[in-house]
Amino acid sequence: MPPDHILPRLAINTTLARDILVRFIRDEIYKQGFKRAVIGISGGIDSALSAFLTAVALGPENVLGLRMPYQSSAPESVEDAGQVIEQLGIQTDTVDITPMVNPLFERFPEMSKVRKGNVMARQRMIILYDQSVPFNGLVMGTSNKTETLLGYSTLHGDSAAALQPIADLYKCQVRQLARAMDVPATIIQKAPSADLWQGQTDEEELGYTYDTADQLLFLLVDERYSIEECTAEGFEEGFVEQVWRRVQRNHYKRTLPNVAKLSRRTIGHDFLYLRNWSAG
Repeated sequence: MPPDHILPRLAINTTLARDILVRFIRDEIYKQGFKRAVIGISGGIDSALSAFLTAVALGPENVLGLRMPYQSSAPESVEDAGQVIEQLGIQTDTVDITPMVNPLFERFPEMSKVRKGNVMARQRMIILYDQSVPFNGLVMGTSNKTETLLGYSTLHGDSAAALQPIADLYKCQVRQLARAMDVPATIIQKAPSADLWQGQTDEEELGYTYDTADQLLFLLVDERYSIEECTAEGFEEGFVEQVWRRVQRNHYKRTLPNVAKLSRRTIGHDFLYLRNWSAG
């Protein structure tokens, strides 16, 4: 594995990052004619930081934080989520997804853990979008840059959102900003987990640590290093190729669906406008 000399290059100005992201959230929400946001609070660092930023941007009274546990969810995850909700003073509700997803699991008993995890992620997004209607808010995403690049997310699940405030922060940068914003230390220090099944951790599932992935992805993506240049930095060539293939293979998760072109002006090809037309 590589030397840690690359990690210092991933250090961020947390004050500047906080200000940019708070303004981004506020501007994007207001531009769309909303003043409120809905966010899933899992008890992990990504959703915690996203909730902290959103509460600062919109005011805690304008944020709805939803806990959506499954029967096998770790009790400490629900407790950590509760700690975030209490510390921020945001509005909240808890929706148990167990009776919603178990009938599908029973219908397909051969379903793997990964498939079940995808079902749970998509069910949680159904709840978030449903609750966004009576709350009159937009759904906030909680994905970081590392997992977004690696495709470590569920299409139309945790990757679905109106805004993705921390998707340009690598996992190590999420930790930096979380510490600066006083996210509870227990959340920052615990092993990252999507809490999809008992004992599941992100790094065990990926096969490498986030710090290692952050350093390599920073070189490949931000610095535009070649595979050979990454190898010269101390990474094993096979590992670099594996990670880069994963980034390429999962690119479809980071883009809108391709539209087949038949007319003179096709959505996504020639009919292109800013997300907010009024800004044009």
